[in-house]
Amino acid sequence: MQFTSIRIVTEQLDQMTAFYERVTGTTANRPAPVFAEITTGGLTLALATPATVAMLGAAAPIAGTNRSVVVEFEVADVDAAFAALGHDDVVLPPTTMPWGNRSALLRDPDGNVVNLFARPTSG
Repeated sequence: MQFTSIRIVTEQLDQMTAFYERVTGTTANRPAPVFAEITTGGLTLALATPATVAMLGAAAPIAGTNRSVVVEFEVADVDAAFAALGHDDVVLPPTTMPWGNRSALLRDPDGNVVNLFARPTSG
């Protein structure tokens, strides 16, 4: 078995795609109007409209309702990455965590928490 991707189901596909393109500095692959993929660091973040899971009926994921996942990106410089985004929905500005990571947390257009972090440098 091989891990392939995490998919976020969203009603705001264009806004979410643009957000994650800004975060990753990567252009999304858009094989269909209802789907986008952003691949970076060997992993893929898939973004899709509810139409892609409609056949699941009542068991389908519901867009914009996640409160349990943090999407994390390791960056070289948290402060610079955070400043470059110029984002309004900040959960935690750049902060050094008790375990040494430098992190900044913000929300994507659907309200999912996104962590930009850097591991401590060994000195």
